[in-house]
Amino acid sequence: MNGAILLVAALAVFVLGYVFYSKRAGKLIGIDPSRPTPANAQRDDVDYVPAHPMVLFGHHFAAIAGAGPIVGPVLAVQFGWACVALWIVLGCVFIGAVHDMITLFLSVRHRGESIGSVIGDMLGKTGKILFLLFSWSALILVVAVFASQVAETFVLDPAIASASLLFIIEAIVFGLCVYRLKVPVGLASLVAVPVMFAFVWIGNFIPIDLMAIFGLSREGAQLAWCAVILVYCYFASTCPVWILLQPRDYLNAYLLYVMMALGILGVLVAQPTLHTAAFAGWRPEGLGGAAPLFPILFVTVACGACSGFHSLVASGTTSKQTASEGHIRSVAYGGMLLEGLLALIGVIGVAAFYGNQGAYLEAIAGPDKISPVAMFANSVAAFCVKLGLPIGIAKNFMLLALSAFLMTSVDAGTRLARFSWQELMPKRVKVLQNMHSGTLLVCGLAAAFLFGSAAVRNSLWTLFASANQLLATLTLTTMTIWLLKNGKSCWMTAIPACFMMAVSSWALCLKVQTGFGSGNYLVGGTALFLLALGLVVMALAIKEGAKCTGSSLRSS
Repeated sequence: MNGAILLVAALAVFVLGYVFYSKRAGKLIGIDPSRPTPANAQRDDVDYVPAHPMVLFGHHFAAIAGAGPIVGPVLAVQFGWACVALWIVLGCVFIGAVHDMITLFLSVRHRGESIGSVIGDMLGKTGKILFLLFSWSALILVVAVFASQVAETFVLDPAIASASLLFIIEAIVFGLCVYRLKVPVGLASLVAVPVMFAFVWIGNFIPIDLMAIFGLSREGAQLAWCAVILVYCYFASTCPVWILLQPRDYLNAYLLYVMMALGILGVLVAQPTLHTAAFAGWRPEGLGGAAPLFPILFVTVACGACSGFHSLVASGTTSKQTASEGHIRSVAYGGMLLEGLLALIGVIGVAAFYGNQGAYLEAIAGPDKISPVAMFANSVAAFCVKLGLPIGIAKNFMLLALSAFLMTSVDAGTRLARFSWQELMPKRVKVLQNMHSGTLLVCGLAAAFLFGSAAVRNSLWTLFASANQLLATLTLTTMTIWLLKNGKSCWMTAIPACFMMAVSSWALCLKVQTGFGSGNYLVGGTALFLLALGLVVMALAIKEGAKCTGSSLRSS
């Protein structure tokens, strides 16, 4: 199979989905650009700050992307590239993008509050508390998973660590220029974007290699970077969004745009042949032995097709910065499609780079295994050679872009977890409502996963992905109830909710079984806790949905 043909076909489906399906979804929910948004009505210049649509898209896309659409799809190629590509395309258009778009809309219509508060309006106080507890727990896993990936990238290439730290400083300067010195975004970008790309080159001269500097082992260096990243997360979560979150995510988006442009052009020029299996079987021998295609394929791909984490980003930070409801469709639906495209580039890259399924499995699960992030960087950099770029520079740029997005997911996840914690805690208990105590708790619990046993760290992705898909299920169910209560057709969210419920609950059941069976009680217990919370919230939602349906039937 020619990878270029697969890419063009997927692009065509994405364009049709955006033009027709997203327009239908927008009409269904009633997007109204003339309505005031919370970013304007509740502006406080800390969390509620109206953003230029380009800045908003950059923030949202960078926050939702991270390494999710790379790690998951690369790992899922064990089931066959055709299976993964089909789920990415169909999942994005009909489930993931709709999920993101309606979440952002509902949050904007509910004063910029989190999806947990929206659920509170739908299911009552009990439903809200349980959902917030679930999402808070899932976000701790987000912080742990992506912090681990960032640390691994920094150890793999110390020059990327240097460039990333320089980039953080630049983002702060950019935020001060735009929001305090009132420098136009376009003018500031003309200076900041070239400087950001220059950091790829500068980092090679000042690599921060912890193994060489302190004599640490590879694992020790990764854990040290994890500690540094968690300290960064504390500060990123507690400072105003305009000084770091907005500007860094906006500048990050340029890295990803260029990375994706290089990937797309590389695939089109290289015309790569996909060598790994198109379909490896219903229970292929892959990571951790034979795994059933259903549900493991779907939870492994995770963010590449549908992600509950996106609902927390959309309702946690994006809704507080949306200047007009008219931006919702392009930011949320368009952002998910672009993430799907990134996932597909990763699938094509590894399927073409490795000569057969055996070579792929050896790379990802053998004794000298390579991280999914490095596999993506290696394969897409190989395409860039066809464009005339040196392989070393291309690989370093890919790693910088990926580490920047990983950092975005980590600090956004920390801030969102802090929001969930503050909503959970009673307002009269000031010490628990404090942003500092909430952030410290999140970082501390993430550290418990990161500094635990190797078995715990190796289970983080599957555990996170399963919880992530159940989170999407709960959000889709909330949307269904909202549509029913407002007398609207609900099939656009109800069908995906049923499918995602089957996928996520089954996957968590398997994780409970393997966790307790192998003596990995932290993983097994966490999976059981998340499954129980999710099922209770789902039961409350079904009960409320039945009431809405009954009322509708009686009125007719």
